[in-house]
Amino acid sequence: MVTRHAFTRRDAILYALGVGAALGRAVDARALRFVYEEGLQALPTMAVVLGYPGFWLREPRFGLDWPRILHAEQAVEIHRPLPVEGAVRGETNIENLLDKGKDKGAVLYLRREVFDDRSGELLATVRQTSFLRGDGGFGGRRDGGPEPFPIPDRSCDIVLESRTTPEQALIYRLSGDHNPVHVLPEVARRAGFEKPILHGLCTYGVVGCALLTHLCADDASRLRRLDVRFSSPVFPGESIRTDVWLLADGKAAFQSRVVERDVLVLNNGYLEIR
Repeated sequence: MVTRHAFTRRDAILYALGVGAALGRAVDARALRFVYEEGLQALPTMAVVLGYPGFWLREPRFGLDWPRILHAEQAVEIHRPLPVEGAVRGETNIENLLDKGKDKGAVLYLRREVFDDRSGELLATVRQTSFLRGDGGFGGRRDGGPEPFPIPDRSCDIVLESRTTPEQALIYRLSGDHNPVHVLPEVARRAGFEKPILHGLCTYGVVGCALLTHLCADDASRLRRLDVRFSSPVFPGESIRTDVWLLADGKAAFQSRVVERDVLVLNNGYLEIR
């Protein structure tokens, strides 16, 4: 599946605002580099919306129980600093599809390579795992997925605090993820949630911003890789605490919890910096 995507500086700024890049830091010069057009940098996590083919799993021809689909894992590898405007080509492929059983669902692994559409240079590799809760039992392979990155069995080295706003999902969706489970209460209830949930990729971006600030001094060119496993959704307006374990060679492990409910929301986090 090939998707061509033209975007502007306004789109880069809108994405940054959607993940709270300047939340509480509106006069911080380092934060302004992501939300003000002069000297603008693109957040590395913006790769998740570049060349995005849309929520194609919702299309009737696939016959999936789409309201029950959950975003399970996300990984981004940045090969070159992302442009703040231009055109990209996203090439999306199915890497694997595992059948966990009729009552356990299926697991879909996707890979998207994002190229500069003019030069052909590879900018980023984006991997996404989706849990198809209502679509197991078709007779496919049960095993074969990658193992998650382990969290060290010791006290963390750094604790980061982030917050979200009640309207954050309404802003983030303008970057291209229009799944109504993040907006409409009736769709959220059908999916098994008491109210609309924050996009998993918004949580990913919020935590990514915190890591970029504290481990990379807000220098977008330093973040090379960011992987997470989604454990539970965040509700807009909740606060997030991220525990970070520093490893050798510019690597780190992390996990994030919602403070108000003491619920693990991101697990098996892995980060590489240049």
